[in-house]
Amino acid sequence: MQDQLATDSWYVRSAAPFPALPRLDGREVADVCVIGAGYTGLSAALELAARGLSVVVLEAAKVGRGASGRNGGQVITGYNHPMSTVEGLVSPADAKSLWELNLEATRLLAERVEKHAIQCDLRWGWAHAALKPRHLREAEEAAAELARLGYPHAQLLDRDGMRQIVDSPAYLGGLLDMGSGHLHPLNYALGLGRAALDAGARIFEASPALGVVHGDPATVRTEHGEVRARFVLAAVNAYAEGLEGVGAPLSWAMPVATYVLATEPLGATHAAALLPTDAAVADMNLAINYYRRSSDHRLLFGGGVSYSGFEPPGLKARMRAKMLRVFPQLHGVRVDSLWGGHVAITVNRLPRVGRIAPNILFAHGYSGHGVALAGLCGKLMAEAVAGTAERFDVFARIPHRHFPLGGWAPARRAALTLAMLWARLKDLS
Repeated sequence: MQDQLATDSWYVRSAAPFPALPRLDGREVADVCVIGAGYTGLSAALELAARGLSVVVLEAAKVGRGASGRNGGQVITGYNHPMSTVEGLVSPADAKSLWELNLEATRLLAERVEKHAIQCDLRWGWAHAALKPRHLREAEEAAAELARLGYPHAQLLDRDGMRQIVDSPAYLGGLLDMGSGHLHPLNYALGLGRAALDAGARIFEASPALGVVHGDPATVRTEHGEVRARFVLAAVNAYAEGLEGVGAPLSWAMPVATYVLATEPLGATHAAALLPTDAAVADMNLAINYYRRSSDHRLLFGGGVSYSGFEPPGLKARMRAKMLRVFPQLHGVRVDSLWGGHVAITVNRLPRVGRIAPNILFAHGYSGHGVALAGLCGKLMAEAVAGTAERFDVFARIPHRHFPLGGWAPARRAALTLAMLWARLKDLS
């Protein structure tokens, strides 16, 4: 991915002020060393520092500049698969706990935004939009499952109901969830960073971890220093490649690039006409499009997945064409910025958490649902460090499989590129 797609975005341009943080130089000693200053790592650092532990966070670039600061900003209740799929993988007791934990993830996000006064434009309302009759059946099944689980915030929409959510002729109906929503993802990450600093955590930027030397204490090496800590938390999500001592176990999650564009400002009236209720929307294709309004009245439109590790040719034109298929009324509207980043997916599209050693923990692979789930998993890692691992272990018991051809990244990318071609063909049916 080109550097400008990794560093320039509407999110960066509209980011809240954040203090400059130092590079790690020399040796630090802490109770816990957290690798990665995204939602997972910052949430863990905040929880641990609030408990009185000494915490050092190592960030390769800047706070929130991985997936946490580049994603679509959609706060989605649930997992990438229906709960019926989850129930087929784990015990009934664990399935019940996983459902309750996913509800807690959204509550935790809202509580942190309020408690720490994080200005991230949090809004409620998210629609899953049906493009074809098969999708309508899937929406009906999802609504029935949510009713079975006692979830009160979802309702089925017919064509007219969906048209009240999104002014597009593309959709036959769908599912509206008022317990999900959207936010400014980078400002949410920066808010967590400020809260962690206020709680006493020390965060070092431009300090990529090069490797972890196992032991008690463990040692995390950087180019210019090291951290010795009783516990190490690997919160790198899609950015584990080359991290000695923990990289191989983390290769069970695959980095996948996704892209978002921001239009020029449309004006309040025009933007509100596109999405009258200010809900976020994702369609029900396997290769999804997702979009929402920004606080300054732009359309933020995402999609365009790449498994290959390379930026697709003609990306800006392709992304704009996708947007115009949904909103033909935007012909003539300028695209102001386009950016991308890597999220991490697992084979079963469920989060993967666990231990590499008794004092080295990890959490990653949120598969498109990380805005809420990553913060929860950071909290669960903190609980495990503090000696209460029961909830962490519920996630750790989810069975996972390695991607085909193991840790050889080119082979994994080739296999997933073929899988994406199959998904696109399926979306045409």
